[in-house]
Amino acid sequence: MTAKVGIRDIVRNFSMLDDYDFVEIEDKKTHKRKGMFVSEKYVDEVKEMLKERQKSKKQKEIDEMKDYVGIFNGEFGDITAQEIKAKKREKYYE
Repeated sequence: MTAKVGIRDIVRNFSMLDDYDFVEIEDKKTHKRKGMFVSEKYVDEVKEMLKERQKSKKQKEIDEMKDYVGIFNGEFGDITAQEIKAKKREKYYE
C-alpha cells in the first residue's frame, strides 16, 4: 500500500507509517516532494538498487575520464609520460 503525506502528518502520527509499504513525503504548501519512507521489508532491496546505481554512475565517470586521460584498453602500457603525450598528439592530429 502507498500514500502521499505531509511532514506534519508524520510528526503528529508516526505510527501511520506502519500501515504502508512506502510513503511519499511532500511539502503540502509547495507541493514539492521531500523524500520517501520505505517499509522495513523493502529496505535491503532499495539499498542494493541504490548501490548498483551509484556503482554504474562511478563506472561511467571513470570511462569518461579514461578517454580524456588517454588510458584505454592498455594502449600505453609501460611507456613514459612524454611518449604518452606524443601518442595523444599523433592521435589528435590524424
